[in-house]
Amino acid sequence: MPSFISVNGPHFEFEGAPYRFIGTNFWQGMHLAAFDRPKLLRELEHLKQLGITNLRLMASSEGPDTAPWRVVPSLQPRPGEYHEALLKGLDFLLAEMGKRGLFAVLCLGNFWPWSGGMSQYLAWHGKGPIPYPPPAEGGNWAKYALYTSRFFYHGASRWAYEAHVRKIVTRINSLTGIPYRDDPTIMTWQLANEPRGMLRARAYRRWIRKSAALIKSLDPNHLVSIGSEGRTATFLSGTRPVRDHRCPGIDYMTCHIWVQNWGWYDPLFPEETYEAGEKKALKYLGKHVKKAQKLGMPLVLEEFGIARDSNAYEPSSGTAIRDRYYKRMFEEVLTHQANSGVLAGINFWAWAGESRPPVPGAIWKTGDSLIGDPPHEHQGWYSVYDSDKSTLAVIEEAASIVGETLELDT
Repeated sequence: MPSFISVNGPHFEFEGAPYRFIGTNFWQGMHLAAFDRPKLLRELEHLKQLGITNLRLMASSEGPDTAPWRVVPSLQPRPGEYHEALLKGLDFLLAEMGKRGLFAVLCLGNFWPWSGGMSQYLAWHGKGPIPYPPPAEGGNWAKYALYTSRFFYHGASRWAYEAHVRKIVTRINSLTGIPYRDDPTIMTWQLANEPRGMLRARAYRRWIRKSAALIKSLDPNHLVSIGSEGRTATFLSGTRPVRDHRCPGIDYMTCHIWVQNWGWYDPLFPEETYEAGEKKALKYLGKHVKKAQKLGMPLVLEEFGIARDSNAYEPSSGTAIRDRYYKRMFEEVLTHQANSGVLAGINFWAWAGESRPPVPGAIWKTGDSLIGDPPHEHQGWYSVYDSDKSTLAVIEEAASIVGETLELDT
């Protein structure tokens, strides 16, 4: 019988010992595994050498592939139709991760349109055109989020999402013959990337409960998480971390921190804004630590990132501020881990590795390499490249400390 990562009160466990990690977001892994396996293998080897043990990945994307600012080709170009090469790519990715002792958090949906997500389910089922946020001309984030939150009470859209959940969770790996439900490489099924209830918080929590129950009925072996940002920087988000994570079937809490996106830090004025931004980030994280302690469950900071120096996009540009910020956030997590705190893991955003945008700072277009920045964002904004030596040194140092403490625990 294989061993799975489990939760014991406020801690993760694996094979009877604590499990803690330094990880990354590598959302594009399925696509790399489908269309450039030699590169995918090089990326996995590099991540393993750095001491990374946890990869947060997309296991969903919805078409049509002609839609703007999104990942193509899509896993599900039309309702119920699947791109077989991508399904086999996910099989290959999990098989190769398993060989290297890497664990996967598989995200089954997205609140944001860069992979289709909830808004595409609504558009497919008669709720009108998607009001795209920036970079769409005149795009508005609040208008988009309010539209997408209709997903939580729209039956046909939710049923289509649930069909996708069943498709992936019950899949049998075509390479290994192992059902996904029996694959110890998978740590977590995640309901969606950054879902927000907005003005429909009750419907949102009802969706959390039903989705978690569905997954647990299909697969009792793996953990389930929401994919939540936490409280977020806006009171309109409709997220309430304690209430949301009390929903039955949710095994641990997550939060995301975006100091630039939330207006806490301006990379064009680092001397004036960095220290205040860092303090706000740590305060935000501390509040979620207290919420996780109240719930008695582990907490993962599963997204955080910061721009390159002076908001530059070129791979050759400096990363002094990023290195400083990463080091501080890692230190905070390591301190909690050393004291058996609830903060058990951290995933930086995001790994690009050897991939590069053809035009740094441009918006992604079909044919460009997939890097750490999703297609709707300026390419090179938050990506960590294999040439960012000083950043990689910070990551490797933190990962080595985690590795040493885990050895002492076993």
